[in-house]
Amino acid sequence: MSSIKPLVLYSHATGPNPWKVAIVLEELQVPYETKFLDFAAIKSEPFLSINPNGRVPALEDSNTGVKIFESGAIIEYLIETYDKEAKLHYTASPEKYLELSWLHFQMSGQGPYWGQKAWFTYFHSDKNITSAIERYGNEIKRTLGVIDSHLKKTGKPYLVGDKISYADLAFVPWQTVLGWLIPDYDASKDFPEWSKWNQSLLERPAVKKVLADKAAVAPKH
Repeated sequence: MSSIKPLVLYSHATGPNPWKVAIVLEELQVPYETKFLDFAAIKSEPFLSINPNGRVPALEDSNTGVKIFESGAIIEYLIETYDKEAKLHYTASPEKYLELSWLHFQMSGQGPYWGQKAWFTYFHSDKNITSAIERYGNEIKRTLGVIDSHLKKTGKPYLVGDKISYADLAFVPWQTVLGWLIPDYDASKDFPEWSKWNQSLLERPAVKKVLADKAAVAPKH
């Protein structure tokens, strides 16, 4: 893809969602550069003209003229535009739509609940909120259980069939902070199939590179 001009990924070093886009870019070997924005820049122009919601990630592709926001939408765009060899997706039903189902589960089930656990545990001003912390901790375990039960039932190594897809990779960044969200919790004991699947994702070279990039920039932002 040497003829492709680098895409611009707008990110913040500490948030998980931009990094799942980076993982897909790395897996597809699409050239890109990351622009790290502080919270003030994310909430003001010119970024608000790219994402009116004032959140990262967002993506700007000068090859197509597309400016797009929301991590799931960005991933769908990248797959449609740059995964012509179907490296990270299926092209036929039902697998094509099952991948979308898992991506939407990540966006509606994993991301918000895990994010709320982080908020109420570490950032909310009122610390007398044990019920909220317990609720979202239980939701984390529930999402782990959904994946674990699915993998156990299908006997497959990935969420959809025998092939890794963008749906699997979308779960990685939040899963890397599980120990921070629920300290001293060993998910591998309760959810062995999830643990095996998660470990297989962490061993991928593209995932290792992105997580190393994240670790390198986090102290600077």
